[in-house]
Amino acid sequence: MPLTFHTVQMEVWSEVLLSVYIISFLIGLPANLLALYGFSVKIHTKPLPTDILLLNLTVSDLLFLITLPLKMHEAASDMKWNLPDYMCSITSFTFFSTIYTSPLLLTAVSVVRYIGVAFPIAYRQLQKPVYALVTSAVIWLISAAHSSIILITMHHPDLAHKNSTVCYENFTTQQLKVLLPVRLEVSVVLCLLPLLVCVYCYLRCILILYSRPMISKMQKQKAIGMASGTLAVFLICVLPFSVSHFVGFFQGDSPSWRYYTLLLSTFNTCIDPIIFYFSSSSFHCNSENSIFRKLAPRVQQQTASSA
Repeated sequence: MPLTFHTVQMEVWSEVLLSVYIISFLIGLPANLLALYGFSVKIHTKPLPTDILLLNLTVSDLLFLITLPLKMHEAASDMKWNLPDYMCSITSFTFFSTIYTSPLLLTAVSVVRYIGVAFPIAYRQLQKPVYALVTSAVIWLISAAHSSIILITMHHPDLAHKNSTVCYENFTTQQLKVLLPVRLEVSVVLCLLPLLVCVYCYLRCILILYSRPMISKMQKQKAIGMASGTLAVFLICVLPFSVSHFVGFFQGDSPSWRYYTLLLSTFNTCIDPIIFYFSSSSFHCNSENSIFRKLAPRVQQQTASSA
């Protein structure tokens, strides 16, 4: 039987999806595990608000990466879900809640950076770890609350789509009536507003730093790198996904290109470790607290013992 155009297109799409998942998993997992180790060491010695927030971002990325093998299985099965339904629910909830958590945590980091530059006295008073812990907990609750629409859509008696061979796709008319308005609210609250806050905070940070001649060139470059990396995450990985929510709300259906935006969100796990480098001294080779300096003696000892 000859293959139809739709079948060939689905096979090609599944191969692209599978390739992106594999690349993101192979790059993102070791990079974020290294970041997890670095922030764990830093927090035990001198916990700073930024390090606590970025540790939560690392945990979010790792949770996202844990779901990728299941998404790989889905892509390898031509986007058919052959696993139990409860695994689809857990995978979808974790997958999307971590996507929503990332921009909120990055926004919190930008606010902390801005307060530290613009209001150094107030920043010293807010350096207690409890503030960063509470902020992180609130962010996790916000993302989980918004992601609960996934469980409602899939399991509510009046909305559940029984005998479906796909995972969180091919929604019914009743499901879309509930899902699309929530997606619109998510795009505004969890993307556009955080993006505006980040742009304001980092632009102000850069302007303030460049107005102070006593600030070193390296610190100014670090601020620009941090701002560029964070805005890159928003513009490349988060904003397209948010735009798909806007378009879907006005079209009354999920756009056919929505999965392409999810691919960009997947690459977020590879970009975040770059932001970690610009955000924390734990990842600077010239820092006394650098994890690379702490790892070097161990490597040398292992090499000497093996010789």
